[in-house]
Amino acid sequence: MSEFISPTLSYSLLSPILVVFAGAIIGVLIEAFASKSIRPIAQVSVSIGTLVLALVQVWRIRSSSSTTAAMGSVIIDGPGLLLQGSILIISIIAVFLIADTENFAAAPAAIPGSPEERESIARGQQVTEVFPLTLFAVAGMLIFPVASDLITLFVALEVLSLPLYLMAGLSRRRRLLSQESALKYFLLGAFSSAFFLFGAAYLYGYSGSISFAGIQDAVVGGTGNDVFLLIGIAFLSIGLLFKVGAVPFHAWSPDVYQGAPTPVTAFMAAATKVAAFGAMLRIYYTVFANAEWSWRPLITGIAIITMVFGSLVAISQRDVKRMLAYSSIAHAGFLLTGVIALNKAGLDASIYYLFAYGIASVGAFAVVTLVRDSAGEVTDLNRWAGLGKRSPWVATSFAVFLLAFAGIPLTSGFIGKFSIFSAAYESGATAVVIAGVLSSAIAAFFYIRVIVLMFFSDPLEDATSVLIPSILTRITVLFSVVVTIFLGVFPSPLLDFISNIAIFIR
Repeated sequence: MSEFISPTLSYSLLSPILVVFAGAIIGVLIEAFASKSIRPIAQVSVSIGTLVLALVQVWRIRSSSSTTAAMGSVIIDGPGLLLQGSILIISIIAVFLIADTENFAAAPAAIPGSPEERESIARGQQVTEVFPLTLFAVAGMLIFPVASDLITLFVALEVLSLPLYLMAGLSRRRRLLSQESALKYFLLGAFSSAFFLFGAAYLYGYSGSISFAGIQDAVVGGTGNDVFLLIGIAFLSIGLLFKVGAVPFHAWSPDVYQGAPTPVTAFMAAATKVAAFGAMLRIYYTVFANAEWSWRPLITGIAIITMVFGSLVAISQRDVKRMLAYSSIAHAGFLLTGVIALNKAGLDASIYYLFAYGIASVGAFAVVTLVRDSAGEVTDLNRWAGLGKRSPWVATSFAVFLLAFAGIPLTSGFIGKFSIFSAAYESGATAVVIAGVLSSAIAAFFYIRVIVLMFFSDPLEDATSVLIPSILTRITVLFSVVVTIFLGVFPSPLLDFISNIAIFIR
């Protein structure tokens, strides 16, 4: 009988993840035992404090001499820390939006329109479980880009996904649409998780290992069955491509973006992409780097289709949130360009793009929460006509984010697209670059169309009003605008910082 070996954990390297998990548990205890009057302020304080502390821990361990934690299941390197920092910064400003509990159902478990729901609303008994759910999702996202074996990666996938399934159904208004979107997200997510597990099983059959290092050694040595390798890569990729919303695994995105509470949509659109692409970059840049012949043509095709499809379909959308959803699909295609590049420049550009796009996305959805009528948020584009004349500050902020999405110079989006296309061109992916440029031109059309609608059209009779934002929403919008413009004008500090530390430890 072999001797039991106790597991060794590097609590210092795991501290950002452990801090967020601890904050989530404290949030659950607050929801269970604290009085209803103090819950909102307590939950907001704990959530923001937890995320800030975790961000401090990420900064503290950036120069750690050790690289592995949790018996080698987690690897802490430059790209992992950069992605964790991006997730935490995006999550902090997303929590600022979530703090406006007006967006969430008072009693999510009650049937829409039921006496129980009306009673909860009348008493002001706002349930605030969205905050610990957010922290649990963030904890899973922090693990996702630093996982170094398939089991840890799958656990992280479920930890980040399950809270999001619930959060998508918490909308205060249009409850049935919100619950429908949550159900779709859950069912399609379950299918994608199944494909992910199938892929993991085939890769284990190929290499005899679940660790990334073991699979990589098998790929380099060419000792396994190539059929198992191909099937494993294909199935594993499906699970990851679902999370980023790439075609043809995008069907959930428009419905979930439209039905979910807008602050949750902002959080999903930004933070989830960072985590999912972080895992993809690690897997394709390290584990499957020597098998690029097997996956690069497929990912190239998916990237081109995703860019073109997202840009074309976005043109016909008359709902702001659905337009942003298809825009997000197009951006998933742009980010796949960085994966295809498979070089250091592609890695640096992808991390920069993820951060810049995440900040702009949260800011854009923050603006959406402010445009309302008596029934709540107004997402019909026609009713945004003349918004620039009624609220120049709000319309200008939204215009900045749209210009960034379009990749217009002097915004972070231009630097991101230029960097990522340059890296792809250097690697010989000319077709992807051409498709990306054409898709960007198409996308610019519907972004500028919205700007023209806001500033050069007269308001309709049933014009919308603009809610006076809370201080936290103001901070979110202002911070996002400043970062978007600053990274467009002075990108060098961040690009240099990323370039210096973005090196995968294999």
